[in-house]
Amino acid sequence: MIKLPVEFERRMIQLLGEEYPKFIESFSDPRHYGLRINTLKWSVEEALHHLPFELSAIDWVKEGFYYSENERPAKHPYYQAGLYYIQEPSAMAPGATIPIMPGDRVLDLCAAPGGKSTQVAARLQGKGVLVSNDISNERIKALVKNIELFGVKNAIVTNETPDKLATVFEQYFDKILIDAPCSGEGMFRKNPEMIKSWEQHNVDSCVVMQKDILEEAAKMLRDGGYILYSTCTFAPEENEKQMARFLATHPEFQLCPIDEVSGYQRGNRLWGETEDLPMEHTVRLWPHHLKGEGHYLALLQKTGSRTEDVPFSGRRIAEKELVDFRNFEKEVLNQPIEEIYEGDYAVFKGHLYSKPKNLPSLQGLKVIKSGWYLGELKKNRFEPSQSLAMGLRAEHVKEPIVFTPDDERLHRYLRGETLHLEGQKGWKLVTVDGYSLGWAKQVQGILKNAYPPGWRWLT
Repeated sequence: MIKLPVEFERRMIQLLGEEYPKFIESFSDPRHYGLRINTLKWSVEEALHHLPFELSAIDWVKEGFYYSENERPAKHPYYQAGLYYIQEPSAMAPGATIPIMPGDRVLDLCAAPGGKSTQVAARLQGKGVLVSNDISNERIKALVKNIELFGVKNAIVTNETPDKLATVFEQYFDKILIDAPCSGEGMFRKNPEMIKSWEQHNVDSCVVMQKDILEEAAKMLRDGGYILYSTCTFAPEENEKQMARFLATHPEFQLCPIDEVSGYQRGNRLWGETEDLPMEHTVRLWPHHLKGEGHYLALLQKTGSRTEDVPFSGRRIAEKELVDFRNFEKEVLNQPIEEIYEGDYAVFKGHLYSKPKNLPSLQGLKVIKSGWYLGELKKNRFEPSQSLAMGLRAEHVKEPIVFTPDDERLHRYLRGETLHLEGQKGWKLVTVDGYSLGWAKQVQGILKNAYPPGWRWLT
């Protein structure tokens, strides 16, 4: 049994009353492990037919499943193909609750390492635009990798403060997801190191950060749009009280009811700053009521009718700049990239992207990824990217290399080794059961490995 801070225990006794013993008992329960199917690449039905793990459904997300502790889904080649994301079950609730429609403009404001962004991207189904932002220089690397692994084409990744984003994206987004930095009390059982962090970064400092983030998010939301605010903590100051404080200063927003789900508990009016607001519209995921570590959800809508789209223009890439890419396209692919994803071409320092349409100018922002990164335009040749590979399927290329999950050659490829394999020279898409893993280049009887060093299996 982990040792909890005395101040935390005192507050939880006051909040939970007679439920407190059950709450404390939950810290001794086994951890719950979850994975979420990537519906950008295959259906839930296909996944359940092919995945070799024993899975059981998570009630609040249709593509989410529990797996047992003795399973190792991160060691299966399907994980390297981006066919699912490993995620704590209650952390799937925000991405499942925000009302995403294909074609929406969505901002994930505190996005790293990418669990909620990949969930939102799957719900967008390649339509509209996703801006995934995180302020951390270190965590942004994991965010980019997970977006690429999932095969997301319509994402912009930024590394900015919310106030800087608001200068570019004023009233731009239809939906904004804020999984706010918090005191992390819902992580105590999963990661006892969070207790030390809780003692160093108290609730009050988190409240200030959350307030500032909400203020900037409000500026970026269009009339009629939604904000989904969430935390993985139990402190009312960061949850119901934070919502009450925001609504008191933003009368243009209202709380929306969240659908009933087995195990969800309603927010408490008494924990807000006023009893006049419908805090029961918000939701708490308590670890003693469901199989998850804990979360808080609040869905806010900005009143008013949706405003008309404002078209944005940018420099169109001249076809002569794409000659080497077009040659690669004809030699390797079965169809033009425009038929796979309808974006706008952009070149940055020799790097070719297909970016979402109708974006404002991003000048002045620290942009880490400008849409679907296709590859590098080098002198008289085009070198395809890992991002391009992960956005393709076997049927998109003329000569895919298809391995089964248990093929030793596949395992050697994932370790970065060169393979002896006959075939026509040129770039080849390596797949597992037809799902892309990365590139290799055929030269005579050798398959030169182009799998990124940072992605390789270490065993």
